Amino acid sequence: MSDISIDQVVDYFKSLQDQICAALEQADGTGKFAEDNWKRAEGGGGRTRVLTDGAVIEQGGVNFSLVAGDKLPPSATAHRPELAGRSWQACGVSLVIHPKNPYIPTSHANVRFFIAEKEGEAPVWWFGGGFDLTPFYPFEEDIVHWHQVAHDLCQPFGDSVYHDHKKWCDEYFFLKHRNETRGVGGLFFDDLNSWGFDRCFDYVKSVGQGYIDAYTPIIAKRKDTPFGEQERQFQLYRRGRYVEFNLVFDRGTLFGLQSGGRTESILMSMPPLARWEYNYQAEAGSAEAKLNEFLVPRDWLA
Repeated sequence: MSDISIDQVVDYFKSLQDQICAALEQADGTGKFAEDNWKRAEGGGGRTRVLTDGAVIEQGGVNFSLVAGDKLPPSATAHRPELAGRSWQACGVSLVIHPKNPYIPTSHANVRFFIAEKEGEAPVWWFGGGFDLTPFYPFEEDIVHWHQVAHDLCQPFGDSVYHDHKKWCDEYFFLKHRNETRGVGGLFFDDLNSWGFDRCFDYVKSVGQGYIDAYTPIIAKRKDTPFGEQERQFQLYRRGRYVEFNLVFDRGTLFGLQSGGRTESILMSMPPLARWEYNYQAEAGSAEAKLNEFLVPRDWLA
């Protein structure tokens, strides 16, 4: 058995959930997260927190979970065959925020830890996570701010970390059938263990705090921007892309459902309202058409 304890990670993730919920409630001004505690029959459980119909946040979820099992689903062992026959534990915080105002981007963040053990063998463990931003009416200064926070938190861990994890984010959050990124990126990493446990854990803590530092100033800056029905309908149309990615490509959604996770918590990332329109074409030169210029990987800090 390992001397790496999941308990300290669980304690931090619970405190991070508290910090993020408090920061988002303050940014919203009136909305409060309602907590739903749940247990998983196969092992573990979690606490799902959802804020609905706030002053700024139309719907947002911040979920903590700790789940365990004796056998991994096929999606996991296909990716990592050395995990076959091991008992496992996974914990994490995952969140998606869908604001009311189309000028505030949707945001997503996730930090997670996984460990699989087998008697007489060394444990297999890693951290993963990141955060990314999905604007509808993008402001370049907001995107630069988002990436500057990401860059600065990465810097103590190596000169190439921001570049590598930004590139991974651009590639992961890509809708192949639409030939566009889901948004303007951020950071994404998985299977992180090569730095040793303590340094990897410190990085994950920096990512968790970085999400708060990156997102709440954007909310404050854009929450009072006037909008009309045209902007609202475009927001709902673009939310449809978010749904497409999460249901078609997202590995976390697939793992959660295949491992017997709690469906309501896994699908809390879905927007409360979205729409699809056949062969939608934004008017040339419009603010809606301008979004396409942002849905390609770019060096935002150049």
